Amino acid sequence: MAISDWLGLLHPAIAVFFVFPLIGMVVNFAWQTRQRRLQTVTEGKSKIPPVVGRDHVNIGRWLTGAVVGIALLGLAYAIFEHIISDQIWSKNPAQAIFIVLMFAATIGSLVFLYQARQVHWRAIFATLTGTGLVVLGCQDGVFRRTNEWYWSHYYIGIAAALLMVFSLAIVEDIYKDRSNRWRYVHVILNCVALLLFMGQGITGTRDLLEIPLSWQKPFVYQCDFVNKTCPQPAPPSKS
Repeated sequence: MAISDWLGLLHPAIAVFFVFPLIGMVVNFAWQTRQRRLQTVTEGKSKIPPVVGRDHVNIGRWLTGAVVGIALLGLAYAIFEHIISDQIWSKNPAQAIFIVLMFAATIGSLVFLYQARQVHWRAIFATLTGTGLVVLGCQDGVFRRTNEWYWSHYYIGIAAALLMVFSLAIVEDIYKDRSNRWRYVHVILNCVALLLFMGQGITGTRDLLEIPLSWQKPFVYQCDFVNKTCPQPAPPSKS
């Protein structure tokens, strides 16, 4: 495997050993928090410690950063591989500079979102973070599988990342809203996000099977992917 092939493994590797364990922890703490709230209402007390709510929020904040970070990592690999292979730095340096600035702006917006407390600032930085993800995802080099958007690793991943950004932006509102409206929104959207993460596990595994190694690409990309046929290799020469 070449260096580029090893770099391509960073995105799925980090997802396996860091992001998905975080998802399991967040779901576990969310379930315990819900059970404690229900037990407190019906029985007046609960054996589940109150710290589970705080742990759910703290690890959830980590999860948002991890999901957005791994999405940016996957986009960066595809985009910069295209920039290097097509020599965009020399052909169109303005485009390359724009892409670098977009990555910096998106990361900066996420950092400021973590620090923001006022509603308008949280809305602004969440919007900027989401916009950065979408704009970067539209760049050349990103494999989107638009004809099968409902089963696309890219579209599912961007949707999950946007939901995580939105969840981070409304954390303050959940605890201030006595009507629990924001809490219900949070629960519903994150149930959807959980389904999207399951889809990411399936589509990511599928895409790893479909992506050839760098030295295999010249032959594999000669294949007819619609009819699922490849050119016959030349017979070995007789020496």
